[in-house]
Amino acid sequence: MTIDFFNTLDRQQPEILLIPVANDNHYDESLQSIAAMTKLEIALIEKGFKAELGETLPLFAQGKRIYLLGLGNKPSFQEILKVFRSFAHKTRQKLTPIIGVSFKHQNLPTGFPAWVEAITNGLMLGTYQIGKFKSEQDNSHPLAVPESKLLFDIDETHKDRAREAADKGLAIAETQLRIFDLVNAPSNKKLPSDLAAWAVQSGKAYNYSVEVFDMKKIQAVGLHALLAVNRGSEYPASFIIMEYKPKGAKQLKKIGLVGKGVTFDTGGLSIKPSTNMHYMKSDMSGAGAVFGAMEAAAKLKLPVHLIGIVPATDNSVDATAIKPSDVIESYSGKTIEIIDTDAEGRLILADGLAYMNRHFKPDVMIDLATLTGSAVRTFGYQVAALFSNNDQLANQLSQVSESSGEWVWRLPIWDIYKDDLKSDVADIRNFSGKPLAGAIMAAKFLEAFTGEHPCWAHLDIAGVAFNDSEFSTQKSSTAYGVRLLTELVKLLGEQGKG
Repeated sequence: MTIDFFNTLDRQQPEILLIPVANDNHYDESLQSIAAMTKLEIALIEKGFKAELGETLPLFAQGKRIYLLGLGNKPSFQEILKVFRSFAHKTRQKLTPIIGVSFKHQNLPTGFPAWVEAITNGLMLGTYQIGKFKSEQDNSHPLAVPESKLLFDIDETHKDRAREAADKGLAIAETQLRIFDLVNAPSNKKLPSDLAAWAVQSGKAYNYSVEVFDMKKIQAVGLHALLAVNRGSEYPASFIIMEYKPKGAKQLKKIGLVGKGVTFDTGGLSIKPSTNMHYMKSDMSGAGAVFGAMEAAAKLKLPVHLIGIVPATDNSVDATAIKPSDVIESYSGKTIEIIDTDAEGRLILADGLAYMNRHFKPDVMIDLATLTGSAVRTFGYQVAALFSNNDQLANQLSQVSESSGEWVWRLPIWDIYKDDLKSDVADIRNFSGKPLAGAIMAAKFLEAFTGEHPCWAHLDIAGVAFNDSEFSTQKSSTAYGVRLLTELVKLLGEQGKG
């Protein structure tokens, strides 16, 4: 897709024109302008359209199809994105490769570049087709073909800002589509080596470095917790290290991201129930968020030194698999008593966090993981659980969660929870054994492997990474975290070092 501009007064216009309309103080004025442009009676438009969120009214006038898209009152970024994604998804058969979007029929909203970005992102995400592994493929979405164009009709004085916003929306959407494919893929189509290959390909395409540790290097380095989880697997683990740093830049904020890369989680010997176990192909969604943020930051050339680490393995059942009561080592040197082999994500993250802190010493360190059912029971499928030892970082994450629409809410990690992870036979145990405060206990476990880093956050994205939606008949990837992390990295990068 390419981005360009047009004018509704030009003779050459797109056959399909989309007009976003908010039900705000300028609603009547917008409808009057639309009526004048279409030569339709305003009463007819008012009768069939109230600009409620998600409402669509098709019109035929002046030789083209016009769709009014309702945005409700004071729409958020995520609401605008969803309206346009849903439109592109539902009307696929009626669209052409060239679409126009007009802002000329209303006063530009405050922060209009965010509208442009959300519209671009939403339309592009609406092209996604989940059936990658079907023997017979549907025809491509009209907006996904190479010759597709998205044209904006906007005042000359606002074009530069609009183009920047549209280009950003398109760049992030293209990466999100790749993360959809990665997370939605079955586990036999995304082995740990496949995750590594994805990172290597992305690094080559967008000029950031990628190093992959194979099993020999993982053993030599001493990533013992990752090795322990991998013991029951048919496939060797990978430890993926990505680094992006703009050439010639100095005094950049250094940010470290660690993502859980469990390509399938059976629960190990503490095996999960069979119902819905097939959804455990999504247990590498934290890795997907880190992959996406790395790629997006490099694409957008953000002024930041960014490091991403993904420990990757599946968690399977075998005669060699770790057992409850085993004591394993870790990269940090701490020993871990295994209470539950289904609490494996925190084990590989422990090695990832310890390695990140020791070798890169980032100013900010964040991990993401589909870690606990506790987070889902607390927040449902709308909000991720946030834990942090740094109030400023927690506030910044909350700030960008509101603007990006990828919501977080902070929970405590007070030391009063430490006793529940005490072990008689090791330095720490991986599960309290109690059906209480599960997300908090997981965060407290991870905190023990941060090396007392003063600016660390953990995001439990179990409820938000893989959801029911109108875009698939079963649960599918949301690419949660890609936009959240990209916006945070942008914010921190602009603040600079210090």
